[in-house]
Amino acid sequence: MTLRLILVRHAKSSWKEPALSDHERPLNKRGRASAKAVGDWLRRKGYAPDTVLSSTSERTRETHALMETKAPAEFDRTLYLSSAQNMLKALQGASGDTVMMLGHNPGTGEFAERLATKLPSHERFLDYPTCATTVLEFEADSWNEVSFGTGKVKAFVIPRELT
Repeated sequence: MTLRLILVRHAKSSWKEPALSDHERPLNKRGRASAKAVGDWLRRKGYAPDTVLSSTSERTRETHALMETKAPAEFDRTLYLSSAQNMLKALQGASGDTVMMLGHNPGTGEFAERLATKLPSHERFLDYPTCATTVLEFEADSWNEVSFGTGKVKAFVIPRELT
């Protein structure tokens, strides 16, 4: 069986209100456009998640909403600024054949890198900019079987390529 992970770093956030906590920062104009563009790209490619696992931050919530997935979302505080190891633990408890995860760097970029059997040749993959999205596939019967170094990168995109 093939399982698919859509791994997304939140879109560009705003720093206009310095009194807001990091967790409360919303997206800026560019971030909103990027989230919409990536959502459109996912639909065009046929990458529709069955479920979404996301950090509870405002910017990940807003990124998810603007991507317009029809999948139910589970917002988990442990995914806020999470490590790659903690992201793997959350993924291993997921259900559905296609899962989208929304998070933050450096954890999300490290998670993408550590999951891949072979890194894509894209020059921006290792710095994983805002709203960068990787689609990985795993030959596994359940998410509990997924581990580092077992994912085949099927696609990687950054918003600048779409807008």
